[in-house]
Amino acid sequence: MNEKFEELMARAGHLLARIEAILPQPLTSPDWSQSIAWRYRKRSSGHGALEPVRHVGGIRLADLKEIEPQKEKIQRNTLQFVQGQPANNVLLTGARGTGKSSLIKACLNEYAAQGLRLIEVDKAELVDLPDIVDVVAGLPEKFIVYCDDLSFEEGEPGYKALKSILDGSVAASTPNVLIYATSNRRHLLPEYMKENLTYTHTDDGEVHPGEVVEEKISLSERFGLWVSFYPFTQDEYLVITAQWLSSFGVPAAAIAAARAEALVWALERGSRSGRVAYQFARDYAGRHPS
Repeated sequence: MNEKFEELMARAGHLLARIEAILPQPLTSPDWSQSIAWRYRKRSSGHGALEPVRHVGGIRLADLKEIEPQKEKIQRNTLQFVQGQPANNVLLTGARGTGKSSLIKACLNEYAAQGLRLIEVDKAELVDLPDIVDVVAGLPEKFIVYCDDLSFEEGEPGYKALKSILDGSVAASTPNVLIYATSNRRHLLPEYMKENLTYTHTDDGEVHPGEVVEEKISLSERFGLWVSFYPFTQDEYLVITAQWLSSFGVPAAAIAAARAEALVWALERGSRSGRVAYQFARDYAGRHPS
């Protein structure tokens, strides 16, 4: 009888261990010395983990050209944050390939020696942000939670979670965490022509948005700092191209000779973005090794 009981208890223990293995586990603190940048990943089992980025891009602030006003705002806000001064959550919006994400990564490299760290979180995982903040709260380092290409469709759960985090929640008041997000949409939600019908007009001529419109712009307003990026002119595109060619070791004479090719490259892609300039520079440097 005792043997059967012990066997039953052993089987029950194995079963409980298997059940515990598939249940979501509390987020644990990683070894922060492994990297300056981290990604939050959630497995199919529901387990979330902070994984180190093994190879962080070496882009520097000096590499980014023709976005000086935007660079000044982001650098100043980030420096305030690193120094323990009041700073804002940031929304970077505008044309694709103009340096929004690169600017955040460059700030990380600029201030990593002063304790700045970055955690990249996909918009689908923003509902877990309070757990991430709990892990980093109290650490001496400063953490930027980075959301790239942030936008929402109707009804996505991360939308309301982010609203709560940005404005009024306990997580938002954590002094060593800020949210930096990039987006091609300034209002982060799709907007429709029919929503214009919800605007109201007062007797004195004032126009007021309806509740639907107010709801859609309210998330963006929770970011304390908005930084807008614009498409580059031809001259600006060529300056950026020259910068990247120089970074790849292409001599000045060859850079001047490559202008025509750079313009054709942009024409073929229908864009004069910084990303296109970087791609051309890689191609050109690879075809013309020093």
